[in-house]
Amino acid sequence: MKNLNGMISIVTGAGSGLGRAISEYLAKCGATVVVTDINLNSANETFNRIKKNGGSGHVLCIDVCDVKAVEEMISITMEKYGRIDYLFNNAGAASNGEFKDMTLEHWHKMMDVNFWGVIYGSRLVYPIMIKQGNGHIINVASFAGLMPGGLMTSYSASKHAAVGFTLNLRSEAKQYGIRVTALCPGYLETPMHASAINLTDYVIEHDKEYRQKKHHYPTPEDCINHMMRGILKNKSIVVSPRIQIPFWWLYRFFPSLIPWIWAKIIRGIKKQYIKAK
Repeated sequence: MKNLNGMISIVTGAGSGLGRAISEYLAKCGATVVVTDINLNSANETFNRIKKNGGSGHVLCIDVCDVKAVEEMISITMEKYGRIDYLFNNAGAASNGEFKDMTLEHWHKMMDVNFWGVIYGSRLVYPIMIKQGNGHIINVASFAGLMPGGLMTSYSASKHAAVGFTLNLRSEAKQYGIRVTALCPGYLETPMHASAINLTDYVIEHDKEYRQKKHHYPTPEDCINHMMRGILKNKSIVVSPRIQIPFWWLYRFFPSLIPWIWAKIIRGIKKQYIKAK
């Protein structure tokens, strides 16, 4: 583990899942962690775990869709510590279903959390890091932001937007000594995905059936060491778990193949649902 003693870090969406794993990793490395989440009880749970292991920091209840709240998060952190070394724009929301079933309200929800939440945090911390002459912004996107998926149009679009923003900002930020990374995890077993908005009947049934068969996805704890090594090495894109990387390369070399595969998968899922009815 890298020594992060004296480093000040902010993690949004830190009350559970990947945000909690990131926060605990940073604390173990010696960083002071500002644990933020829209759910104060969840944020306190994360912070109590950090304190129990000798870590330090504080808790803030923040909705990343509210630019004033994000501004307050940055302001309070600066008043308390005088600097910000790491910002993890991690808060996110998920949805599944066909495009025909997605309302504009669903689209706004996905973009507000997954894209505008990233923009607000990055924009407000950026001048501080320019003045410091260093800092690292980590925008947690998704593997769905690197290649098309199926039945997740709004989620994938919001994550593609986050990746595009991150890579463009990285090229600008280098002149100021600021590092910028897109973290693109594959499907992890987290509360966010467990509580995803499912909008299409056969998608809901497929998800229930899959979980009843007790299939297990990797957890954030399974992947956190690999993720953080890539981030602390200042990689532009970090993909985890490693099993996802060949699929990313496959899509880059054969961009028409993945949409074709997903079309076949969707037809199969839908056919199975209709047959079961």
